[in-house]
Amino acid sequence: MNTSSTVQSAQRSDWKSAIQASMVLTIGMGFGRFAFTAIYPHMVDEGVLSLRGGSLAASANYAGYLLGALLAVRLRAHKAHWFCQLSTLGTALCLAVLALLTSTGAIVAVRGVAGLFSALSMVAASLWLLEHRGHSWGAPLLYAGVGVGIALSAELLVVAESFGLASAGMWLILGFAALIMGLAAAPAFLTGDRGNNTRQGLRETTPSNTDTTVVAAWPLVLIYGLAGLGYIVTATYLPTLVKTAFPDLDPAHVWAVFGLGAAPSCYLWHRAHERLGTRHTLRLNLIVQACGVALPVVLDSGAGYLLSALLVGGTFMGTVTIAMPAAQRAARQSGANLLATMTLAYGLGQIIGPLLADSLYALSHTFASALLSAAVALVIATLISLRL
Repeated sequence: MNTSSTVQSAQRSDWKSAIQASMVLTIGMGFGRFAFTAIYPHMVDEGVLSLRGGSLAASANYAGYLLGALLAVRLRAHKAHWFCQLSTLGTALCLAVLALLTSTGAIVAVRGVAGLFSALSMVAASLWLLEHRGHSWGAPLLYAGVGVGIALSAELLVVAESFGLASAGMWLILGFAALIMGLAAAPAFLTGDRGNNTRQGLRETTPSNTDTTVVAAWPLVLIYGLAGLGYIVTATYLPTLVKTAFPDLDPAHVWAVFGLGAAPSCYLWHRAHERLGTRHTLRLNLIVQACGVALPVVLDSGAGYLLSALLVGGTFMGTVTIAMPAAQRAARQSGANLLATMTLAYGLGQIIGPLLADSLYALSHTFASALLSAAVALVIATLISLRL
């Protein structure tokens, strides 16, 4: 086989690997973490959960995410394929089990376990593709999987609702869909040696304009934690806010807009990253995201909520697409698993967000103060980015 054929074969393998890793995030993040946001209003209407119970379930999920990030700190790239399989199968099981539960305590516990699998999916898929496979320029496709999962799960819920299914049936459909996707992606992760065979080809095919700037690690970790706090209030409560304020507007469609904004945004922010570099692109991303989070407070209308979904959905995975490859480059100097540390900081931010929102709601009976607080966190992250 000549050199040109070898490179073309490596490129086809690269894209296939990126799609398979993306499916891990579609399941573990899009379905496992964020589908709850769209089902939550239905569970409240059915009396399965109260607003307080939903906040506890959300915080438990983020606590599980934090625990998963802690467990993943010692995870190394050559073992990542096993954890990709574990996270997809574990997520599918958690989704299906939620169809059987009516106790708030049990739902909170399962959401905690699902959060653990979500963190494992984020770290394992990132390590497998970016480090083990050496496919760092596949980051946009990898992280677009989260947005695809959000949009796909939201529209599956719309279909389920059209057939008159309650929240239990919705969870069962999501669990089955996650299992099918997990089985489709599984062949990529059955062995751990594929990256070693193609790494040289990947180096040859990596675009020359990929940003190679090495930024300071700890400011990046702090920014990432604040970004987790900043977006999560919108990501947790947006459909509930929409259903309360505008009963005629289907909240699942608004949530689908959130996901549809996230998927292509990974490519847009990646291109901006190539042109502007890590520092400038991250600042722009955080400022736009802060505006999206605060928008429903300023523009309390259906259009305001839809635009908020588009802006926050179109930036929060952009933050990941910019920050995680930057962390990977910084980690090569220190030798630490900075991807897991970043995920840990993000998890901390996501735990604080719903707890803060719940406390502020108890005082004011509105989410306006929580949204403004989240926007302030993103502005602070922008200021810290000046230290990168």
